[in-house]
Amino acid sequence: MFNNCTLKKKDSITVRKAFEKEFRKLPDNLKLSLTYDNGTEMAQHKTFTKNSKVKVYFAHPYSPWERPTNENTKGLIRDYFPKGTDFNLISKKQLKEVQNQLNEKPRKTLEYESPLNTISRLYMNQNFI
Repeated sequence: MFNNCTLKKKDSITVRKAFEKEFRKLPDNLKLSLTYDNGTEMAQHKTFTKNSKVKVYFAHPYSPWERPTNENTKGLIRDYFPKGTDFNLISKKQLKEVQNQLNEKPRKTLEYESPLNTISRLYMNQNFI
């Protein structure tokens, strides 16, 4: 799906531009909305919506159940990299291997299809919505 996107800075303008760049790669029917957390790096959300036409929603503070896929994915990543891992010490090759493994792992929420298969199918059938 998305390439490894390493940001040199994590300020709101840099984050917005990175999101815009990655979202341009998706067909319109796959970028209807995005749910942010409440970090200051998300302060450019109105500009992001204006530029990308993607609606932005915010999860309530301390309400991880409002972003279940995000929380599940963080848990899967922790199987490979425990909390506190210094990602500066992890090679891009290692990250790409984990990314590929996770994208090929079947998920209950996708009716036991992998994210890679799901996104591939949706790309091929862009009129699904």
